[in-house]
Amino acid sequence: MNANDHDVDMLDEYDFSQATRGPVVQPDPGKTRITIRLDTDVLDWFHDRVNAQGGGSYQALINQALRWYMMHPPPDDAWLRQMIREVVREEQARTTS
Repeated sequence: MNANDHDVDMLDEYDFSQATRGPVVQPDPGKTRITIRLDTDVLDWFHDRVNAQGGGSYQALINQALRWYMMHPPPDDAWLRQMIREVVREEQARTTS
């Protein structure tokens, strides 16, 4: 039996002619599936919190933190400007050394 025979056997065993692409389980209403890149230490922090609570969903915890932030925004965005300044300074120091 060669590799081509195996492919023929698979075709005989499985019929995907009526298959559809997409997730097997549809997301809950009001939920949107996205791909997002998070810093490893941030993700680890949420995993640690969930584990400390005895289990649960780290994604739900991230969603809860984001929702809290939406409901309690800072009075202005001065903190964001300051954070950007610090990041730019760190980056400049790293590239000039």
